[in-house]
Amino acid sequence: MKKDIHPNYHTVKVECACGETFDTKSTYKSDTMKIDICNKCHPFFTGKQKVVDTAGRVEKFNKRHNLDTDKQGN
Repeated sequence: MKKDIHPNYHTVKVECACGETFDTKSTYKSDTMKIDICNKCHPFFTGKQKVVDTAGRVEKFNKRHNLDTDKQGN
């Protein structure tokens, strides 16, 4: 193996926004890594999934711009 071409692989402390912390190994440059979501607070793992209502987006747009979909003749 060639010397001085591999990144430094070391222990990194990961801190989530929910307060959870754990240690892992990484080539991340700092000793601590801040993340937004982890397996303790992710909806898939907690079972508390939120349903996002995207059906009303077109209606909100039409209402905001005073458009009437019935008069457009489509």
